[in-house]
Amino acid sequence: MGQLPEFPINNTLEVLSLQYTNFSGSIPPSITNLSNLVELDLSGNNFNGLIPPFHRSGVPNLAYLDLSRNRLSGSIPSSLFTLSTLQTLSLGYNSFSDYQLKSCNLTEFPEFIKSQNKLTSLHLSNNRIHGLVPNWLWKTTLIWVDLSSNRIDIPNQIAFDDAISSFPMLRWLHLQSCNISTFPAFLKSQESLEDLDLSNNKISGAVPNWVWKKSLQSLNLSNNKLEGKLPRSLANCTMLYAVNLGNNTLHDTFPLWLGKLPGLMVLILRANRFYGPIKHLENNFPKLDVLDIASNNFSGQLSIEFFQATHKLRSLKINGNNLEGKLPRSLANCKRLEVLDLGKNMIHDTFPYWLVKLPLLKVLILRSNRFYGSIKFFEDGNAFPMLHILDLAYNNFSSEVSVDFFQSLRGMMVIDGNKVKPSYVGDNYYYKDSVTIVNRGFEIFYQKILTLLTCLDLSNNNFHGRILEEVQDLKSLHVLNLSYNGLFGPIPSALGSLTELESLDLSRNSFSGKIPPQLTSLTFLAVLNLSYNQLDGRIPESNQFGTFSNDSYIGNPRLCGVPLTRKCNEVGSKMLPPKEDEDLWIDGLSVWKVVVMGYGCGLVIGFSIGYTVLNEFGNKWIAIFIQNWNQKRRRSK
Repeated sequence: MGQLPEFPINNTLEVLSLQYTNFSGSIPPSITNLSNLVELDLSGNNFNGLIPPFHRSGVPNLAYLDLSRNRLSGSIPSSLFTLSTLQTLSLGYNSFSDYQLKSCNLTEFPEFIKSQNKLTSLHLSNNRIHGLVPNWLWKTTLIWVDLSSNRIDIPNQIAFDDAISSFPMLRWLHLQSCNISTFPAFLKSQESLEDLDLSNNKISGAVPNWVWKKSLQSLNLSNNKLEGKLPRSLANCTMLYAVNLGNNTLHDTFPLWLGKLPGLMVLILRANRFYGPIKHLENNFPKLDVLDIASNNFSGQLSIEFFQATHKLRSLKINGNNLEGKLPRSLANCKRLEVLDLGKNMIHDTFPYWLVKLPLLKVLILRSNRFYGSIKFFEDGNAFPMLHILDLAYNNFSSEVSVDFFQSLRGMMVIDGNKVKPSYVGDNYYYKDSVTIVNRGFEIFYQKILTLLTCLDLSNNNFHGRILEEVQDLKSLHVLNLSYNGLFGPIPSALGSLTELESLDLSRNSFSGKIPPQLTSLTFLAVLNLSYNQLDGRIPESNQFGTFSNDSYIGNPRLCGVPLTRKCNEVGSKMLPPKEDEDLWIDGLSVWKVVVMGYGCGLVIGFSIGYTVLNEFGNKWIAIFIQNWNQKRRRSK
């Protein structure tokens, strides 16, 4: 019969039925632009090649589509399942090798799969399919199967007939977020399995030995309810390069024996119940790229030899454990390190200035440890060339924030102009780095770390002195948190140069003077916290300042204007007298009289300081008072 010709634009055709007419060749792409087409039946012909991409904009009225019993091949375009008017779809008896039907809003398994006897790849993830997986889905030719993010049930016993004589030998199986509660029994026979993902399910108990296939290369059992110890038979899976067992309740010591796996690159054990010291044996973990053992119960000191052996690490997360002692200097041998998270431990050391030797370091988190002393640098101007997240919060760092410190943060001085196509830290197919930081006043977990995100958190330490003008050099900052320190002096107008800033927290210090009007140029600023300082004068009102609430300024009794209830009079920026019940006890530190009440053994001592001029000496006295109060507050938590 020949081939179908191309169809003219604006054709008024509504029904095209050519079943069993012996047409051949490819289906003309122009057929997908017949805007009046309601019914299309090309079944029982010899059409070959790919299905043209049908879209709602091209065939908005299509209700019936039958392409069955042809020789069509390749992938089924997912755009077919966006046709809101489509009521009947028949694609059976073709030669499709790949069913890419993810995120197509399907509610059941497509029955045309029954006739696909050459199917090698089936992707039905992120649909709304529910119920029992039918036997006819498991084509003997299948190699890759992804049924993730559907609420399905997998029978323990699968009955086969003449059409399907045996279960396929899969190499790639993804069943994540499928609400399954046991390991599928058919895994017992899967001796060729290379990639297995059963994460985000409800599987509980111990892992049966028949799950550990020697052919496995990538294994993800995270976010289940697995218990017990890691079976040593896992060491027989010598092909493994990625193991993710995070977010379970596994209870074991550090699996040092996994270090003998020659190709292991990713080991994730976070959020389990692993315990004891992190030991080391020579020549272990020769290719380890990612180690995430956060949120466990590991204890003791970090081994110097461990970092000498794992010098190829790119991402190391050991936060949320009970590690103590000093930070091994051998960590500087990890020249490829991009992410280092040591937060929420008990490490007792000075600032690890020697980490500036890591040229690729992008994320450094030391929060909630026992680091102490001043932050000093003994390097040239090439320190931290790529660092864009630095979190030193909740430690005992002291002294002034020096010029050298700001100048060392080279990675925060350049604004990344590539905002159209964002990139992520550790952006590869087997692992993406994540991080938890305080942003906009909340602790936020980022599943992926944008290279655009730049954050500096020095809060809850003992820093004192003024904020230096050099802070304006950190032009790419999105988050700046200096709260709960002993900083004093005026808020520098240079902060107005940080045009990328989204969150600024200077609360619980002793800053004085007026709020710089230059801060109104921060048009991305979503959160501002200047509470509990000694600021005075009128609050700026333009741009973002019109969006901030009273909480941004509370504890500054000499501030006035919107949004506070204290009004400024028309002359200058002097205030009308505040109401007696408006101010808190700490506000009295910056007015005419200070009364400090102490208690002990029933003795009450009072004294007053009249008409104290808050000069530089006065500011330092207040800074020390606030600093000591903050320390007591932190210890009481």
